[in-house]
Amino acid sequence: MFVDEAKIEVSSGAGGNGCVSFRREKFVPRGGPDGGDGGAGGRVVFRVDPRLRTLVDFRYRRQFRAGRGGHGQGKNKTGRRGRDVVVRVPRGTVLRDGRGRVLADLVGPRDRLVLLEGGRGGRGNARFATPTHQAPRKAEPGAPTRTQTVALELKLLADAGLVGLPNAGKSTLLRRVTAARPKVASYPFTTLAPWLGIVRLGEDHSFVLADLPGLIEGAHAGKGLGHVFLRHVERTRVLILVLDLMAGDVEGQYETLIGELSSYSPALTEKPRVVALNKIDLAPDPPEAPRLPDECFLVSGLTGRGTQELVGRVGELVGAGREEDAGTGSAADGPGWGGEDDGA
Repeated sequence: MFVDEAKIEVSSGAGGNGCVSFRREKFVPRGGPDGGDGGAGGRVVFRVDPRLRTLVDFRYRRQFRAGRGGHGQGKNKTGRRGRDVVVRVPRGTVLRDGRGRVLADLVGPRDRLVLLEGGRGGRGNARFATPTHQAPRKAEPGAPTRTQTVALELKLLADAGLVGLPNAGKSTLLRRVTAARPKVASYPFTTLAPWLGIVRLGEDHSFVLADLPGLIEGAHAGKGLGHVFLRHVERTRVLILVLDLMAGDVEGQYETLIGELSSYSPALTEKPRVVALNKIDLAPDPPEAPRLPDECFLVSGLTGRGTQELVGRVGELVGAGREEDAGTGSAADGPGWGGEDDGA
């Protein structure tokens, strides 16, 4: 099950209370104050776990609470620090607050974010002793817990993405050039969730290709699968526009796709892209490539005709994008369940 959205509630740990205590030893009838401080509460830490691929685990657990700090004790003993709660998420997860503002974009394999610090521990009465007030009976309570609602949004990390209208043959094309096995059928919207596959061009050259749900007119405004589809396109380096030769009006299909991408984010139209004119195996005569602004390839996802030339060119564009990202130090170079631990 592919799940790319979730909403959870996280709480930091409260600080422990300070202690009121006085030394009580033999022959020391009036020992001074020795109440220790309370321990700090646990933090809320988000950490990327490269083993995770979806947000499905958050359907079963929606609340994460860090541990409370221990209370201070006599003999100037400070309370223990509360246990952190570590929320593990897949790469490409965006964290938003209740107003939709981005808190973090965790794309690196080792990215982490301390979202909430634990509550400060209260001071014990030993902290309040002065030359004129040597026996204070005052101690502070620990700072209270802090709670925040966080919306999680997963954007796939793929090198290239197949973009097309419903039933354009994207899933068939993915099955042909990778080992992925998405569902294929002759009706629209067979693909309702993204699929990823590895295209291998050699022993040391490959890239990740994503088959994304079909795009329809009005998707930028949320129509159909809308933003569920388009947000995954943002991560890709290269776009492959898949057009159905048998559906007719290839230029119209192209304009629809470009229009929706531009309406959602003008930056999407600036990505490198190629056009895959699919289903040439169904054409009665050798078709001529229409005049489009982008580089076009006549392909058949069913028979494999033309696919090697297509993925070879996409591989070149992906390689150029990786080199550019490496030169700028981009965090996008690399291709849950929350537990508790102390080592965050």
